[in-house]
Amino acid sequence: MVSRVIPVDPFDLVIFGGTGDLAQRKILPALFRRYCAGQWPEDAQIIGAARGDHTPDEFRKMTAESLRQNAPMRAQDVDALNGFLQRVDYVSLDALSAEGWQSLAKKLKENRVRAFYFSVGPSLFGPLAERIRLHDMASEHTRIVVEKPFGHDLGSARALNATLAAHFDEGQIYRIDHYLGKETVQNLMAVRFGNMLFEPLWNSQYVDHIQITVAETVGIDGREDYYERAGAMRDMVQNHLMQLLCLIAMEPPAKFDPDAVRDEKLKVIRALDPVEPHHIVRGQFAAGPEGPGYRDVVSNPRSTTESYVALRAHVSNWRWAGTPFYLRTGKRLVARSSVINVMFKDAPHSIFGEEAGRHANALSIRLQPNEGITLKVTIKEPGPGGMRLIDVPLDMSFAEALGPENQDPPDAYERLVMDVIRGNQTLFMRGDEVEAAWAWTDPVIAGWQARGDVPKPYDSGSTGPGDAELLMKRDGRRWQGIKP
Repeated sequence: MVSRVIPVDPFDLVIFGGTGDLAQRKILPALFRRYCAGQWPEDAQIIGAARGDHTPDEFRKMTAESLRQNAPMRAQDVDALNGFLQRVDYVSLDALSAEGWQSLAKKLKENRVRAFYFSVGPSLFGPLAERIRLHDMASEHTRIVVEKPFGHDLGSARALNATLAAHFDEGQIYRIDHYLGKETVQNLMAVRFGNMLFEPLWNSQYVDHIQITVAETVGIDGREDYYERAGAMRDMVQNHLMQLLCLIAMEPPAKFDPDAVRDEKLKVIRALDPVEPHHIVRGQFAAGPEGPGYRDVVSNPRSTTESYVALRAHVSNWRWAGTPFYLRTGKRLVARSSVINVMFKDAPHSIFGEEAGRHANALSIRLQPNEGITLKVTIKEPGPGGMRLIDVPLDMSFAEALGPENQDPPDAYERLVMDVIRGNQTLFMRGDEVEAAWAWTDPVIAGWQARGDVPKPYDSGSTGPGDAELLMKRDGRRWQGIKP
């Protein structure tokens, strides 16, 4: 099965922070892969912009080395690599002064899409937006792309939205969350709304509970300062897990367009009940064979920043009344795994007797790694000796089901950056959505601070603190295993 490549319109893409880690490791390799796929028009160009005093040739050499490391298979094609690099340029500029801006303006072409990617810290979003306007580089076809974090709390998120809105319309602002660009995340909507099999059962009458797990084996190396200020709640729950919750719980939109989809996601966030203190667990990884403990990494022996969060949430609407959503995420866990488990209720009456045991269906949507979908069904165990029931998976790995040409699925940034050029905001967050997420998150964090809560230590390489297991056990449930 070969995917269809739809070319985009001519564009200029300016990457502020073009020499930084995100640009070199993710954005430029994603653009290169789309170039190799034939999605670029002939005269499209990328312009890296940063404070470093590099020549365009030096930036091209830097980019070539990055592509060899981060897109090695395609970078072996010398013609493709050289063709891509010919469309790469560079300008040295300062976001906080007039230096370099006229040079950038001269490199931009008329009558085409202009996208400005803010691959920099949030403190520079306002100055960059202001100078794009000041130097007449903005038009009705201009888009700006901003990376998370979208603020540190509700107040800062509102201030950031107001700053961007002073220079650009909401329809020109693309708040990127790379989780939404993952193929399997997008498949959540396809599975739900494209199959008659699931949507009639997607409610509290048939679903016992839903688990959303984003587990990581890595620590916070290289991000110590940021993570100590943010913690897992701000870094992961407020955005990534919140987006997954919205896609699982949302009502069917009237049509598949940006505002219709985002309107339904916003309704989910606004329907979330406040989290009770006894429905949330914080953890902090301890030292182990994988490396030093969290407090050693951040050089703060009294740190109360969490590297793990597990919580029980409720969406108070007709569809989900009484159905709990269990969310968990953490660093230095036993395996890297992002999965959504939809746990259906037991059959109302078993005709097979008590000896057959209790059995329930479960739908597992694996986001990473080994993307795919598994449906657990109950069947008779083969052999004589009565009706013995067992649970077996109907397993679809995307790499196997979609053919060998799909074993290397597009990176999330490939889809998202091309959607920016297309002008499609479906997979990007709207300003009111970001603010609603912070309005739900802020009281949780404020409660921790008011009570002086200290995260529970957990072993590196484990599934997290034991209190997270108790959170489920009190409800007569258990977490599904964290598997790679």
